[in-house]
Amino acid sequence: MSANTVEAADDAQRRAVARAELDRLWSRGARFLGVDYAILGGAMSWVSERNLVSAISNAGGFGVIACGAMNPAQLEAEIAATQALTTKPFGVNLITMHPQLDELVQVCLRAKVGHIVLAGGIPPGAAIRAAKDGGAQVIAFSPALVLAKRLIRMGVDALVIEGAEAGGHVGPVSLTVLAQEILPHISDVPVFVAGGIARGDAIVGFLEQGASGAQLGTRFAASSESIAHERFKAAFIRASARDAMTTVQLDPRFPVIPVRGLVNEGTQRFLDHQAETLRRFQAGEFNKEEAQLEIEHFWAGALRRAVVDGDVETGSVMAGQSVGMVRSVQPVAEIIADLIDQAVTSLMRRSSGREH
Repeated sequence: MSANTVEAADDAQRRAVARAELDRLWSRGARFLGVDYAILGGAMSWVSERNLVSAISNAGGFGVIACGAMNPAQLEAEIAATQALTTKPFGVNLITMHPQLDELVQVCLRAKVGHIVLAGGIPPGAAIRAAKDGGAQVIAFSPALVLAKRLIRMGVDALVIEGAEAGGHVGPVSLTVLAQEILPHISDVPVFVAGGIARGDAIVGFLEQGASGAQLGTRFAASSESIAHERFKAAFIRASARDAMTTVQLDPRFPVIPVRGLVNEGTQRFLDHQAETLRRFQAGEFNKEEAQLEIEHFWAGALRRAVVDGDVETGSVMAGQSVGMVRSVQPVAEIIADLIDQAVTSLMRRSSGREH
C-alpha cells in the first residue's frame, strides 16, 4: 500500500470520526426537530415560504414558515403548499402580537405541524398550552437568562437565543454574550443559537458550549430556492458585514424598534422622515400619538418592495452581519453541505491538535 493510499485512508477515518462527533454534538437538537442536521431556517417575512422552507427540510435541515401578517386562510394554504413539496418536518413561526394568534395556532394543529415557533414578544400562556395540548412542540425566543427560565416554567419545549448580529428585528446583545450568559445555565430544554452565523466551524463552537443547534437566515435568503428578487440577492453578495446596520432612533420620546438591514437611500430617508416628523410635532401639527404612527408607518411595505419588487434603494433590505460571508447564490443543499464540511474540518483540526 502506497504512502498516499495510507494517508487518504487515515484522512477518511479521521473525517468519519469528526462527522460522528458532530452528530453527537447536535444529536439533542436533531432529535427534537426530527431531522438529520440541527440547522433551522430563520423565519423571514416574504422569504421563508413554501419553496425555501421545503428546500431546507428536504436537504436535512428544518425549514420554518414565516406566518407574519398572514390570516388563518393564507397560512392554511401555505402549510398545505409546503407539505406538497416535502414530507420532512418543518415548523411555523407565529408572531405573538398577531390579533388572530389563537386561530393561527389551531390552523397549525389541524395541519399536523409538529413545531410552532412563537416570536415577537413573550408568548401568551394560553397559546403555549393550546399548542402543547394539540400535540405540537413550542419554540420561543429568549434575549436574557431570566426570560429563558421564565419561558421554560411556562412550558416551552425549546429556546432560540438570537444575537444582535441577526437581520431584521433584533435585540441589543450579541450572540457571543448571550451564549455565555445562557448556555451554561440551561439544560432543561434544547437551545438553538442564531445571529451572524454563516459557517460550520462557528456552529461547532456554539455546540461545544452547550447549544443544540443553530438557526441561519441570511445565507438561506440568498439561496437559489429563495424567491427573493435577484437584485435583493445581488445586494447581499456585494455587501460587507459593516453594511448591515440597525435603524437609528433620533428622539427617545419616539422609540424605533431596531431593525438590521443594508444601509441604502431608504435608511437616510428614514432619518430625514424622523427629523421632519419631530419638527412638525414641535410645531403642533401632530400630537405625540400621531407623530409616533407617522414614524412607524414609514417602513410599511418596505420589506416587500425589497424582497418581491427588487427595490434595494428605498426598500428595507433586511440582512444579518453574516451577509459579508455571502459570496454567491447557492442551492440550499449546497449551503448545508458546506456548513457540515466546515464543521467536520474544524473538528478534525481540533482532534489533530490534541494528538500532537
